[in-house]
Amino acid sequence: MPHDSQPPPPRQPPHTHRPAPPPYPGDYLMPWQSCPPPPPRRPQRTPGPAPAPGHHSDLRRLRTAYRLLRRVSTLTALGYFTLFLLLSGYAPALMTRPVGDGGLTTGLLLGLCQFPVILVSLALYEWTARRTVDPLSAGLRDRAGRGTRQAPAPDRRRGAGR
Repeated sequence: MPHDSQPPPPRQPPHTHRPAPPPYPGDYLMPWQSCPPPPPRRPQRTPGPAPAPGHHSDLRRLRTAYRLLRRVSTLTALGYFTLFLLLSGYAPALMTRPVGDGGLTTGLLLGLCQFPVILVSLALYEWTARRTVDPLSAGLRDRAGRGTRQAPAPDRRRGAGR
């Protein structure tokens, strides 16, 4: 292997982003300083998250009541619609049977009854929410506003502020 006539370039240390240390001791004051710099501030600890309002059983009761509310209203509306579709697909003779003298068929009558069923479903949702969910959430909200941990509130049979 032939030798190069020039030596390899000297290795340089990798570039760092830290400033060089000051050429003076830490207690030395520069001419423009009147007092030593303050010590670095410690980061203040932030308080942890606030405790959950109420007891876990209160939240569990609220979730259960809301789950029941959703299921009742969903099954009311979707159950009727599913029944209508099943009858339309598997019982066409029943759906084309005339009702009365005006030319209205059973299928049209059941289709028009979907609107009142939806309205009944909404009314049932409102009634169930006022009776079960609203009192539980109002009790939790009251206890959270006071910031105290008390025993679960008794079931109130009226809605919050209604």
